[in-house]
Amino acid sequence: MLLLDREGAKADVWTRVETLDLTADNVIVALAQLRDALAARRPGQHIGAAIDNTERAAALEPFFRELALIVIAFPTGYNGRGLSIARQLRERGFVGALRASGPLVSDQFPHALACGFDEIELPDDSAKRQPVEQWLDAAQRISVTYQRGYSYGAVTNILEQRRAARLAGVGNNV
Repeated sequence: MLLLDREGAKADVWTRVETLDLTADNVIVALAQLRDALAARRPGQHIGAAIDNTERAAALEPFFRELALIVIAFPTGYNGRGLSIARQLRERGFVGALRASGPLVSDQFPHALACGFDEIELPDDSAKRQPVEQWLDAAQRISVTYQRGYSYGAVTNILEQRRAARLAGVGNNV
């Protein structure tokens, strides 16, 4: 698996566990094990939750303060439900790290970042098809958006820019 963020490839400091094995410092557990993992964790240990793209953001809200990471599964690269969940988690106040996990494509990277993801975990076959440089290039391609509330680094979205220009009397075709 390749893990990358805005800067490129990075080492994964997290360990996924199938059973409630909490020996590692940073442990990712399934949502069904979350309550037990939080109750059993050691001082200084970080817990992350792995969820399917069918979960509701509200199901995790009671755990926001205790979670350091939420991993959202993308079973295919063409299912955008994980993007919606990430956005909802951020809107509800989750400040920990968000990770997309699955066969995404580099064209989705700027959208994933704009929806609140911090990093993407790619299966080996996806990573072979699109090298890290391609992902980093894709992250720079979109600088503005039509939707309100998404952050691609732009101060305002296209619609707000057009409205401001119209109010300022700058051309009718803006």
